[in-house]
Amino acid sequence: MSGREDLDGRPLAVFDIDGVLADVSHRLHHLRDRPQRWERFFSSADRDPLLEEGAARLRAALLDHDVVYLTGRPERNRRLTERWLSRHGLPTDPLYMRSDDDYRPARLMKRQVLRKLARTRRVASVLDDDPAVVEILEADGWPVELATWLPHSSTLQEAQERRGRT
Repeated sequence: MSGREDLDGRPLAVFDIDGVLADVSHRLHHLRDRPQRWERFFSSADRDPLLEEGAARLRAALLDHDVVYLTGRPERNRRLTERWLSRHGLPTDPLYMRSDDDYRPARLMKRQVLRKLARTRRVASVLDDDPAVVEILEADGWPVELATWLPHSSTLQEAQERRGRT
């Protein structure tokens, strides 16, 4: 199938995971600790409760969109993330994750992935909980919405923007 055929097919709905589908509240304390305990933060993601609002939106999007995940989680957590998605009855792929050695702010990493996706697919919507991600994608003209059902934590924002970890 050529790129042109993909552009004419079902559009993409892009979903973040943490703060959109997964409630990360119970593990934020690992990022407040000094030193920050990144491995514990990520390894405890398998216990995240599902955010029903995000899951309902994803299920609705599946009716007329192809859904992809775009997360700042590192690649080394792929299996854990796929198991979590499966356990909650959500598709497990396509799943775009941050490479393990990528410490850029989430907004820059996600912008790059979206630009790549848009070469062959029409991106109809992006749902993310990070105001900095939403701001930059909106400025670029992407159809993006800020997920507000889990208040965005300043701890998580620092991790995403200053530390480039999630």
